[in-house]
Amino acid sequence: MQQIVEVAREHDLIIFSDEIYDRLVMDDYVHVPIATLAPDRFVVTLGGLSKSHRVAGFRVGWMVLSGDKSNVKDYIEGLNMLSSMRLCSNVLSQQIVQTALGGYQSSDELLLPGGRIYEQREFIYKAINDIPGLSAVKPKAAFYIFPKIDIQRFNITNDEQFVLDFLHEHHILLVHGGGFNWQQPDHFRIVYLPNMEDLKTTAEKMTEFLASYRQK
Repeated sequence: MQQIVEVAREHDLIIFSDEIYDRLVMDDYVHVPIATLAPDRFVVTLGGLSKSHRVAGFRVGWMVLSGDKSNVKDYIEGLNMLSSMRLCSNVLSQQIVQTALGGYQSSDELLLPGGRIYEQREFIYKAINDIPGLSAVKPKAAFYIFPKIDIQRFNITNDEQFVLDFLHEHHILLVHGGGFNWQQPDHFRIVYLPNMEDLKTTAEKMTEFLASYRQK
């Protein structure tokens, strides 16, 4: 992040930072907003409740403008113009923000040992690494894991075809690495928010699938 700040300083750039997962950090790691590293730069920080408070359907969030605003008056004017065009703001969703941020933070307990997100992460991490041909780095935040596939073992040349084959055979949907601009066909994403029984089923089906899978 400090290197990004230096690039922004060198080329007089605005920094945009999506920090929607700022409250979903595990293992004693601490989230550091990039705006705190660049008080001299204009930083647009984006946040919301959809991930940390599991209320994705409410579509409620915010934008914070910080730092030196002297050279971005036109940009801010454009933002004000756009916001004034929104004649029907999502008032009901906006009303939950103060309570959500100021009250009891249920996500904190979910991220500690014994908590649902923590325990499901532990399970899926071990389950993936126990499957021959797969490996994964333990995530430190959020609720996604990005396993690596031994493409030589399974003759995989197309990661999208791999997830489609798994979907057709076992009716479980993954996201291929190419969906995140990953250049090699050797990764896919699992969301480990489903309950433990569903994760166990997924691990069992993946083990069964890969035992005989060879991409054609």
